[in-house]
Amino acid sequence: MAAFVGIRVSDPWLQSQFTQVQLRTLKSKFISMKKESGSVTVGDLPTVFAKLKGFSKTNEDEIRAILGENNTSMEDKIDFESFLRAYLNIQARSAKKTGNSESAPSFLKASTTTFQRTINESEKASYVAHINSYLAEDRFLKKHLPIDPATNALFELAKDGVLLCKLINVAVPGTIDERAINMKAVLNPWERNENHTLGLNSAKAIGCTVVNIGTQDLVEVESRPHLLLGLISQIIKIQLLADLNLKKTPQLVELIDDFQDVEELMSLSPEKVLLKWMNFQLKKAGYEKQVTNFSSDLKDGEAYAHLLNVLAPEHSDPSTLEAKSPEQRASMVLEQAEKLNCKRYITANDIVEGSPNLNLAFVAQIFQHRSGLSTDNKKIPLSEMITEDAQTSREERCFRLWMNSLGIVTYVNNVFEDVRNGWVLLEVLDKVSPNSVNWKQASKPPIKMPFRKVENCNQVIKIGKQLNFSLVNVCGNDIVQGNKKLLLAFLWQLMRFTMLQLLKNLRFHAQGKEITDSDILNWANKKIKDAGGTSLIESFKDKIISSGIFFLELLRAVEPRIVNWKLVTKGETDEDKKLNATYIISVARKLGCSVFLLPEDIIEVNQKMILTLTASIMYWSLQQQAGDSNAEQSSNNERASDEDSSSVTSEQGQTG
Repeated sequence: MAAFVGIRVSDPWLQSQFTQVQLRTLKSKFISMKKESGSVTVGDLPTVFAKLKGFSKTNEDEIRAILGENNTSMEDKIDFESFLRAYLNIQARSAKKTGNSESAPSFLKASTTTFQRTINESEKASYVAHINSYLAEDRFLKKHLPIDPATNALFELAKDGVLLCKLINVAVPGTIDERAINMKAVLNPWERNENHTLGLNSAKAIGCTVVNIGTQDLVEVESRPHLLLGLISQIIKIQLLADLNLKKTPQLVELIDDFQDVEELMSLSPEKVLLKWMNFQLKKAGYEKQVTNFSSDLKDGEAYAHLLNVLAPEHSDPSTLEAKSPEQRASMVLEQAEKLNCKRYITANDIVEGSPNLNLAFVAQIFQHRSGLSTDNKKIPLSEMITEDAQTSREERCFRLWMNSLGIVTYVNNVFEDVRNGWVLLEVLDKVSPNSVNWKQASKPPIKMPFRKVENCNQVIKIGKQLNFSLVNVCGNDIVQGNKKLLLAFLWQLMRFTMLQLLKNLRFHAQGKEITDSDILNWANKKIKDAGGTSLIESFKDKIISSGIFFLELLRAVEPRIVNWKLVTKGETDEDKKLNATYIISVARKLGCSVFLLPEDIIEVNQKMILTLTASIMYWSLQQQAGDSNAEQSSNNERASDEDSSSVTSEQGQTG
């Protein structure tokens, strides 16, 4: 008989913090505790948690103290979700105490996410100024702008999800098809949730870390304002650093001495490129110190003074360097920056206190307004030698964003460069196939000995073969050498494996049957046919997919109200296909699908990306079925329990 094999919880964020293996283990412990005494209380947790692997250095008394911090009674009964939340709380505190990030939950590992519970009012004011500036002319939002940073107007405006979606489109234009955003004066809870779902999935698709944020966090933003500000910070950062790569700004080759260093420059994160640029300009100014961060190295304002003097000599003021205090110098630096039209999103106090987020934003603004790089430099042709196939570039982007979305510790900036030491791939494998990595045989970066990189990559290949990947005549050294074709093929198999495992865990199937590409294709065609659609396909490379009608009919089949057919074109011209494709991606994200493809992948019928999108829609649909099935089973159990109770009561009455 078919059975639901996955463990599901009602909160999507909470679900995202655990693998199915972890959920099954914790569910088993919870059920065992419940069987022993009939219910689980807060007081039962310290003994159980203290024995778990991740809490070995946190004793029962410490766990009891943490659980009691919120005036929680040890006698309070808890359900499974409360059990999971308590587990995450103790795990986070345990990791913080020991300084061990390996045992921390995924949302604590993401370096780009804000975890601070207290609001930084200066950062909030800066983000509000950014929003007021860039969205001032937006037709829907302008009636709510400008926002007063001294009030909670930002959090109130963010509740319907429109602001987040609009801000994402400012950062990376075209990410969201605005036709998919619910924009009315008053939105019902369903429409509001759709906007937040669209916003979160789109934020993930541009490189934000959102594993610690759920739609409920944005609906009840007053109680979790730090999560919204952390997300806004990431979006603004992506916008400000967008041009810090050789593709957008080929003049950056001026920062290197020869072509051999181009690959190294390409592998750097935008933040490190910005630091490299800043030090390049400071060297020209005769500044001898090296700026290594956007905090302590900038507190005295001297680096800023030298930077602005060399970039804008017409506005230079020698007295800035002679200022008696860092506060005075910082104020003079900001006055000088104003002359370059750098908006004052940062205060003198922010510079002196070393605010890393605001300093980074300020330096990025200076770069945008006056980079100081030559427009006719002879080295620029070097960047043109770095040819990259458009499809290869899109696939690299897709896999990079997918890898980062898993909540791995290392943030991937460039797939082809960042995976060559094998460590990142081991992190990803550990996420998608828990306990598959032997960490005792792995070397953590920085890795000085080349053979250690090969050892890491050999383990990657070994695990891949255990997962039945096609890796004929492939060895670890191929990854170390940066073989792009091989890397893309390996990552595709890894992504596909993950999708199929997710589907297998949710599928009602007999005898543990594995899910195949054909199963996904047949499921999609059957869904469309059962819903009265006609756009059936023969394979995931069927050219009729390019019109977009297949996916629109599939989306309608799984959720009838999600597609507005008034916005759909016939998909006959290139322009109409593009309109449909952009709409499809936004509607899928609005539904709750996590997808990383681009409209071009649909228009050009990229077989791999078409499969990922179809599988994502299938996964969402099966999740709903599983939820309905669990709810029905729970209802039946409650009914049976009530009948048993009634029977017992009746028998007791007759006996009496």
